[in-house]
Amino acid sequence: MTKEALLIFAKNPEAGKVKTRLAASMGNEVALAIYNQLLLHTVSVTRYLPFDKFVFYSSYIDEHDIWDSKHYYKKAQQGNDLGERMKSAFASIFYNGYDNAVIIGTDCPDLNAEIIESAFTSLQTYDVVIGPAEDGGYYLLGMKEMHHKLFEDIEWSTSKVLHFTLDKCAASQLSYYLLPVLNDIDEEKDLRAFKLQKQ
Repeated sequence: MTKEALLIFAKNPEAGKVKTRLAASMGNEVALAIYNQLLLHTVSVTRYLPFDKFVFYSSYIDEHDIWDSKHYYKKAQQGNDLGERMKSAFASIFYNGYDNAVIIGTDCPDLNAEIIESAFTSLQTYDVVIGPAEDGGYYLLGMKEMHHKLFEDIEWSTSKVLHFTLDKCAASQLSYYLLPVLNDIDEEKDLRAFKLQKQ
């Protein structure tokens, strides 16, 4: 039976440390409230997916938060930049015998369970699956074995991330499948389709 893992990269929800570009124009508290809504959305679309689910925390592991230990394994991110942290997370998952691994963040209000499931399905045919974001990055990356070069020499948090990633796939002769383009929430302009829910 195929062992499949969903990796969720989450920042610990602390004012002044999340959604900093959003906070620059809207303030730390509003940015934190929006981020907490994005976390809740991510929980709602992933909780019952039929994969082993791992939450990788940015700072420290919180045993008593919205990520229920009955549904999620909890780990800490390792590395100096996003590339190193993702590479380390994927490496640990494959080291533990998983056949397919998909990573997502917690910034995408349009992400749903069907898209995540289609990512795993696509790995039956393709080496890599990518969910492009409107800002030139990606909201999802999946693979069925470790490809270190996809995490190296990339200018993270820029509009070039997807372009460089596709170039690296081509250079390594990796087949890839692109999921629908979705919107990440990074700046105030990204909120046009996002409705903050009342607590």
